[in-house]
Amino acid sequence: MKPSITAAGAALLLATSLAAPAQEGPKVYNTAKQKLADGKQIVGGTVFSPDPNMYCAMANSGFDFLWIEMQHSPLAYQDVARMIFACRGAAGIPFIRAPDATESDIQKATDIGALGVIVPTVDTVEKAEAAVRWSKFPPIGRRSQGAGQYRELWGNDYRQTANDNMAVVIMIETPEGVANAENIAAVPGVDVIFAASSDLGNFSGHKPGEPAYEALVTRIKDATLARGLKLGGPLAWKDRPGFSFFRDPGKPC
Repeated sequence: MKPSITAAGAALLLATSLAAPAQEGPKVYNTAKQKLADGKQIVGGTVFSPDPNMYCAMANSGFDFLWIEMQHSPLAYQDVARMIFACRGAAGIPFIRAPDATESDIQKATDIGALGVIVPTVDTVEKAEAAVRWSKFPPIGRRSQGAGQYRELWGNDYRQTANDNMAVVIMIETPEGVANAENIAAVPGVDVIFAASSDLGNFSGHKPGEPAYEALVTRIKDATLARGLKLGGPLAWKDRPGFSFFRDPGKPC
């Protein structure tokens, strides 16, 4: 026969339950991604130089993140690893625009400590899926676990927390990408879609303000916001409705 719980015992159990801490959510150290989740606008400064001192100056100058440019610059991963480590703890979170959505490029970017992967010229669902696949650990993606300075930067529990903190930014830059915008925005794991202002003109032959150009931007915007994703663009578009992720370019993007 099971003993019954006395009134005093029941009261003690209730008090213990009420005193127990609530279950904590994911550990968040990507403050730029958290600000986006909170509905805020964020701005990133563009890094072209391999100088760690210049990087640290920018990372502590008020930018929410650093757009480390590895598509249109001679920066090497060793350069960038040195810069990120030299300025660990800075307010500006390191994001890397990788040359392409390959395992090699994205794996190196994440291993050296980037918390954002920006993938250029995404025209297809397959390329967007590759960006997520190599940015995220299983079961979400196929990122392998290897050597890197990420633990020194983000903690020994990095493997358990990385997926929640990694931001995947997809750039749509061509009419082909715009035509697939709705399907690209539907790819699980994408956080931001960036409307690349200069290359939309470069690839379409239209200029900002022209109806055909603005129709491209509007389609990207509508597809992105319909999926609850964040919409990115150049800092000059900060006052455009719906945009929340901005790059201060220094040079055209």
